[in-house]
Amino acid sequence: MTKTNAPDTPPRGSRTEWFQDRALRTIIAGLNLLPYKTRVATMGSLVAHAVGPLAGYRRRAMVHLALIYPDMDTATRRDLAIRVCDNFGRTLIENYANKEFAAHLANTLPTGDGLPFLAEARAQGRPVIFVTGHFGNFEAPRHVLTRAGLTIGGLYRPMTNAFVDSHYKETMTSWGGPVFAQGSRGTMGFARHIKSGGMGTLLFDVHVSRAPAVQFLGRPALTSLAAAEMALRFDALLIPYFGTRQADGLSFDIAVEAPIAHSDPLTMMTEASDRLGARIQADPAQWFWVHRRWKGEPSAA
Repeated sequence: MTKTNAPDTPPRGSRTEWFQDRALRTIIAGLNLLPYKTRVATMGSLVAHAVGPLAGYRRRAMVHLALIYPDMDTATRRDLAIRVCDNFGRTLIENYANKEFAAHLANTLPTGDGLPFLAEARAQGRPVIFVTGHFGNFEAPRHVLTRAGLTIGGLYRPMTNAFVDSHYKETMTSWGGPVFAQGSRGTMGFARHIKSGGMGTLLFDVHVSRAPAVQFLGRPALTSLAAAEMALRFDALLIPYFGTRQADGLSFDIAVEAPIAHSDPLTMMTEASDRLGARIQADPAQWFWVHRRWKGEPSAA
């Protein structure tokens, strides 16, 4: 198992968080008794119609959809929010079943204008930073490219519920390249990995306090510039990639886009946000609207 940069410590949290973790563990244990395809569909339906409404995910998705699409009617927003929760649930259980997920993706080939640049960087030993968002299944591209022979690490943001994070992080760290928890130590470890010529991925579509505002889906959203800053510092390619869920709910299109040109960090991350935004505009149900991306907006949850 690939280790993270920090030693394991017993998780701590509130009684409510402990019960939330117990409930999630129970659900996952029960679903693991089902065949893979049935398990994925069942978890999607469970989050869409039970967990999502109870946890407030569906409402939060509808609030954020109204923020970005104010002219969208309520019925359409509700349908989208249900589909968002379905994708959220499917992604969660797929990532817990990472070996079966990888096997399911065995015949999936990546496409996109970035592949020749990626091949050249690999041949030259040039570092690569992949940027993506909580869209489709964000681990699907890493699985497919890992199977193709690449070693891709990552920098991840720990969950606020430490009990859940204690086992969810294993879905990322038990395969592939080294994965580091966000924070000063983790960022330094990830930077060393990139500096040595490694490849790593960053999910940049999360609210980061005191970060600069970048336009995202027409609204200012506080966005870390770390991916672009490291790309400039270590002369790494900055390549957006995405795993878009297909109509069957189980297969994926893996797109490796052309690298973002080096300029300055704000310009580069604005382009990264635009690239992700274009994917979302094309298929809004694929993005995790349940995240609090626009904290501080008057109408945002």
